[in-house]
Amino acid sequence: MSSYYKNLYNEETPLVFTDGTEIYNDLKKEYVTHTKGYFIYGPSGVGKTHYINQQKVKNWIDGDLLWSAAKAFPNDDWWNRLPEEIDTIERRADVITEQAKKQGFWIIGASSVNVVPDAIVMPDFDTHLEYIKYRENHHYDGGMKSDDLEKIKHNREYFLRFAKDGVPVFKSVDEAVLYIENQKDRYDH
Repeated sequence: MSSYYKNLYNEETPLVFTDGTEIYNDLKKEYVTHTKGYFIYGPSGVGKTHYINQQKVKNWIDGDLLWSAAKAFPNDDWWNRLPEEIDTIERRADVITEQAKKQGFWIIGASSVNVVPDAIVMPDFDTHLEYIKYRENHHYDGGMKSDDLEKIKHNREYFLRFAKDGVPVFKSVDEAVLYIENQKDRYDH
């Protein structure tokens, strides 16, 4: 994430509900907003950042960038904190996700406690593990590591909890994006 977004909000300021118009307007300068916002949810290592970095038109924003810009995420390895702290941080991200969707942002990310995503990305286990290992050796930026198979399995189950509510599950980010784009076309007509 660029240092510009890290400085949008003083991290030492106690968290309060406030008007986030300035942050969203700054993000709108770089990312396309749409008539309807969407959220694709996928665990660490499924190709979210790779997809976002390959976009020719910035339709999709990385949830990590969005949540960090809004200061829902601290500037450290918060995913290694105690479960209660992680839950609090991800609940803050939920608020930002809901607001960003109302602004028409399309978000791809790995944080949600209660926000029901529009699609889930979950490759088969072996492919997912292969992606995690590749990222560890090439562009590691946090998240799951391949040496903790039980944590990966538990994390996958946690992400799939929304599937029981009818949220569609896709093997790749590309498939999930295509699904959303088709939803957009239905919504816009």
